[in-house]
Amino acid sequence: MRALLDPGAGPVRPVLDPDRWTPRHRIALLVGVGVAVVAGLVEAVRHTPQSSAVEGLGAFLAAAFAVGLVGLALSLRGVTLPGLLIGALFVTAGVLSWAYTDTPLVVWALLLAEGALFLVWTFPWLRNLAGLPRLGAAWLGLAYWLLGTLGAVLVWHPTVAVQRLTYAGLFTLAAMAIVVATRKSGRDLSIGITAAFLCALGVLFLVGSGNVLDAVHVVPHNKWGEHMEYRFWGGPGLLYHPNSIALLTVLIAVRIGADGGFARWQRYAALAVPAVILPLANSRTGVGFLGAAAAVHAVLVWRRRLLEAVVPLVLVGVITLASGGWDFLTAKRYGEAADVTSGRTATWAQVWREFKADDPVQKAFGDAKYARAYVVRTDTAADPKDRPKLTTDNALVGALRRGGILGVLAFLFGLALLLWHGVRRAPPWFTIATVASVVTIPTADWLLGGTGGTMWVYLLAGEAFLVLGSASGDPSGDPSGEPDRSLATAQA
Repeated sequence: MRALLDPGAGPVRPVLDPDRWTPRHRIALLVGVGVAVVAGLVEAVRHTPQSSAVEGLGAFLAAAFAVGLVGLALSLRGVTLPGLLIGALFVTAGVLSWAYTDTPLVVWALLLAEGALFLVWTFPWLRNLAGLPRLGAAWLGLAYWLLGTLGAVLVWHPTVAVQRLTYAGLFTLAAMAIVVATRKSGRDLSIGITAAFLCALGVLFLVGSGNVLDAVHVVPHNKWGEHMEYRFWGGPGLLYHPNSIALLTVLIAVRIGADGGFARWQRYAALAVPAVILPLANSRTGVGFLGAAAAVHAVLVWRRRLLEAVVPLVLVGVITLASGGWDFLTAKRYGEAADVTSGRTATWAQVWREFKADDPVQKAFGDAKYARAYVVRTDTAADPKDRPKLTTDNALVGALRRGGILGVLAFLFGLALLLWHGVRRAPPWFTIATVASVVTIPTADWLLGGTGGTMWVYLLAGEAFLVLGSASGDPSGDPSGEPDRSLATAQA
């Protein structure tokens, strides 16, 4: 409990030494093989004798890959308990929000536990608010909640105002928790957050091992899952949107693959994660994000290491071909009426129409009809009860919807500040992540954070360490006292 309640806890030694083979590796290998064999046997007995061998082998391979993801997480140096907890809480909230869309109490139980933990970490609260305005990611993920709350109060929508204030308080506490933990430990929390993402993917692949290699996957039984059976979501009871799965893979590849402080095998293993998962998730936004990251990486290193610059670019091409090539890039996922943007343009058009019809207060502070400012389109279903609550899937449009004109201004300011920190004396991985994130703005709300705001906490942690944490403590990243090689690489 002391370790759990201590936001200043430093990094722990890797469970699996990344530099040498030890008895722990043998035990981990035996456990991993055992888990994969059990997964294969469970799937085999669920099918007919004619198909059991193929299905069992597929489940064995998927479970082995899942175990490998967890093993990579256990080998990372610089993982801190606060970083691991923050990453795990956010990614778990995202998974639960998709797996239990009709049971919001499940998600809220986790959010309340998260808020209670962060309340303890961030006391005294007013004093620890001071660092947030210096972080661009804080502006991106918090400003619209505060503006939207004020707008709801001014047009007297008290229920919406209270709900938004709750969200604003929760995510402000999360941002403060990152700042406090970074300052007290002097460590980069993004490594622990990345380890949590690896473990989350491992759990999704283990639970979904029975359908990973199938043509038809387990999907939510609602409009979100309709016609999406060809994309991997996870397994029964644990589902995550394929775009969100794709996002995790790119964040992992950037954080580990672009950091010379990790062992070479770890960096190549991190690149293998999107190579395997992106074709299964079939996410154009994910492939676009990876492509932008590879391009930024190439610009940073091509003068010194041409081969290293080319490999990620080739990998993006291979992933695109494996995902379906031109048909994948131009597919109309929801039919001809939805066009190549999967209905996004219709959603943006409705946001604009409602914005023009709003009163001056809502134009300035954001739409106040719903707490999360989702969009309900009449063309999605004849019965109003069947119409999904759509996200804007465009960070700039989302800022307008949630925070009005002032929300757009706050978003642009936060983005400019984040990019400034990203290109000014930042380690390569953070430069790549921040600059490449710009290409996700037209098709995703990832920069705005929210319940499953994995990109937001990842960028916020990196920015907090860069701006607030690097001078607040001993920069060594290894608890053994050896200098952190990732920091040395960044300084070089």
